[in-house]
Amino acid sequence: MSTHKRYFVNNLPDYGGGDVIPDKGEIKRQTVALVQTIRHKWHRHRQNCDGGLYVGLVGAAYMFYRLSKMPEFAEERDRFLEQAMEYLEPALEEASYTKGHGKKVDVVAFLLGNAGVYAVAAVIFKALGNIKESEKYVSEFKHLAATITPVNWFSRGGDEFLVGRSGYLAGALWLHSELNQDVLGESAVSAILDAMVESGQQYAHHHRSRIPLMYQYYGTEYLGAAHGLAGILHMMLSFPLWLSSRPHAKELIRKSLDALLALQTPGGNFPCAMDEIDGQRPPEDELVHWCHGAPGTVYLLAKAYMVYEDKRYLEACIKCGEITWLKGLLKKGPGICHGVAGSGYVFLTLYRLTGDAFHLHRAIQFFRFIYSSEFKQARTPDSPYSLYEGLAGTACFISDLMNPEQSSFPFFRVF
Repeated sequence: MSTHKRYFVNNLPDYGGGDVIPDKGEIKRQTVALVQTIRHKWHRHRQNCDGGLYVGLVGAAYMFYRLSKMPEFAEERDRFLEQAMEYLEPALEEASYTKGHGKKVDVVAFLLGNAGVYAVAAVIFKALGNIKESEKYVSEFKHLAATITPVNWFSRGGDEFLVGRSGYLAGALWLHSELNQDVLGESAVSAILDAMVESGQQYAHHHRSRIPLMYQYYGTEYLGAAHGLAGILHMMLSFPLWLSSRPHAKELIRKSLDALLALQTPGGNFPCAMDEIDGQRPPEDELVHWCHGAPGTVYLLAKAYMVYEDKRYLEACIKCGEITWLKGLLKKGPGICHGVAGSGYVFLTLYRLTGDAFHLHRAIQFFRFIYSSEFKQARTPDSPYSLYEGLAGTACFISDLMNPEQSSFPFFRVF
């Protein structure tokens, strides 16, 4: 097996001191170029809606909305919102069909199903001043809460981020911030979070897990952000009112967090799943992605540092940054799930957490690498224009470099 199979060797210049000032003009030009590529190449019809926010057209609608809010794109705001609608419309048609004909999990999933489409629709219609349509989709989103509240609503793993409760709660948090209204209400949120704790305890008990809250997705005990423990615990730590009213849950989360922390490798990464902790995957083959590994777990650790104020979590975050700098120039493409932009977001998060220009420098270096001749040898993702695998997510990362103090990985808030 070749040593550098998954990533390009990082020969980028590291931080040498001094101020780091992003070139907003260059960043804006590159963002606009990505947007134009998506517009020209990603056809707006229902066949491209499968995969929800993750790889479907609604991810582009989200990207356009996100760009429309940036001060640097004030002149383009109206055009971007119109373009957001063009990508949203086929996604709404597909969601309407899924609601009548799809499986329950496809309807309630946030990243992979209808919940995400409804959330994005609610926000875009509000931005366009169409309050009636906005409220309609808020209502569609809210109605899904009842489906996912029963502890064992989805036997294959109903707590994770892409289809489960964690993703749904991330959507509720995002709606709250964008619409300035508490979409679900405290009791509905608490019921979902309580079910997540109960689900994790039940599974851990039945499987004699060393981690007090443990979960499975299709029979695998994943540990990362997408399907695993890191994404689930992150969401639990994102609701301070619930946490303060559930001291027992807060303690269980902390114990689970510490058990996860004990699995961090000397290099700074995390195993993908519990079945890998006995060293089944050699170091040259480890996954250093948002979905599996340090670049997704860093968000949980940053949140934990803010909630528990324990320096160990900050130190673990810094180690996540080191492994990402070493192995984060991924050959899988430019995206945020398992690509260079996802790695770049690690450094933006560390910059926000520490205020240290060292991390901003590294984020900018990863942005530059996307435009290097070496990166032209990277793989083209299966969904090259999408939010999580392709250019829509890359545009979110690059544009965030203009205002790094406000940057955030899509739907994965820390601050």
